[in-house]
Amino acid sequence: MKRVWSAACFLIGSLFYSTFAPAQNVEPGALLQQMNGAIRSLNYEISFINITLQGFESVRYRHAVVNNRALAQLLFMDGPRREIVQRGNEVSYFDPGFEPFTLTSDHIVDSLPSLVFADFQKLSPYYDFVPADGRVRIADRLASGIRVISRDGTRYSYTVWIDADSKLPLRIDLQDRNGDKRLEQFLTTSLIVDDDVVSVMRPLEGIKLPPALPAPAAEKGDFTWVPEWLPAGMKELSHNKKVLPGSSIPIETRLYSDGLFSFSINISPSSDVSEEQSVLTGRRSIHTVMKGNREITVVGDIPPSTAKRVADSIILKAQP
Repeated sequence: MKRVWSAACFLIGSLFYSTFAPAQNVEPGALLQQMNGAIRSLNYEISFINITLQGFESVRYRHAVVNNRALAQLLFMDGPRREIVQRGNEVSYFDPGFEPFTLTSDHIVDSLPSLVFADFQKLSPYYDFVPADGRVRIADRLASGIRVISRDGTRYSYTVWIDADSKLPLRIDLQDRNGDKRLEQFLTTSLIVDDDVVSVMRPLEGIKLPPALPAPAAEKGDFTWVPEWLPAGMKELSHNKKVLPGSSIPIETRLYSDGLFSFSINISPSSDVSEEQSVLTGRRSIHTVMKGNREITVVGDIPPSTAKRVADSIILKAQP
């Protein structure tokens, strides 16, 4: 009887050890890169909840690789049926509120945190990757936590918990730059990693997708302004000048990104005299300031103090 009791205690102890044992000695940056590879290469179905300061939404995401081409579907589970499908570099939107359309992209950006698609080797000069919490249990799976922290303190931070087996993300918290306040949360409720997902997704190969959405007419050229300061690692992706529908006022725009967060600088002529304004909606900051006869607006997923610093650094050159 004593041997039976000892064996039972050993088995119970083993179960507790397997649950709370430390993670394998993998560098945080390498584990993040494994997550990036898993999200793009595995066949899986993940159900999750997105929680923001405005509310929450339930979502199901399926992904498969068929004939070396990504097939994916993101379905919003509540309210009128809304879904986004991906076939290779085509991403199509279906919503009862507007006509279906297609954009060019190598992944679905809506509802999925940008962190999972980031290139962490390129981010490493500007962010620290720090282990967090050891191992925890999420959606009945063991996960390892990692914090992604901006080195210069000008951006938000992330904490991600990665499934020990599949390396897929199970929880992602977007936090303010000090890590004191949670702005958004991606929380997995169910994860299935199985090649059976391929048979579910294969019909996407043959369906006819809606037409591509035409881009608004825009012209490129030399702008008479430039930001004197940008957060480290932020690079210009594009710049253009366009007139928005229903308006005759031209807007000059520069778009910047570091591969994880992005923002735009928008400048237009204005005769109004208005006070400096700053608005924060969840993760998005909008900061507007007047300089001379031009209105400068910085919009993006950056802290308000960073948006203000960018706006204040704009140098207006003499117009020809």
